[in-house]
Amino acid sequence: MRDDEILSGNLLDESWLTLEEVAAACTVETHWLERHIEEGLFAEAECVGGTWRFTSLQMRRARRMHEMERVFDAEPELAALVADLLEELDALRARLRQGGFD
Repeated sequence: MRDDEILSGNLLDESWLTLEEVAAACTVETHWLERHIEEGLFAEAECVGGTWRFTSLQMRRARRMHEMERVFDAEPELAALVADLLEELDALRARLRQGGFD
């Protein structure tokens, strides 16, 4: 590819994913996500016109939570706490990279 070529496309973070799409990506039933939303474990998820919308970061959170529950038989609240900590680590690592501290 030449330096003067322009790439176009959609960033996944700018797109919304539905409840069904996130459930399929995480290999869980939609009721798993609904139950976790009701328990307040996806505070950032929003319902617009009766349709739940998720970002790619929330999908990543769902995958992490499901893995913690499945592999370690963790309670949903503990899985959410682990997801919170992993998200914080990701953010801190990104800040370090931005500061040139790879």
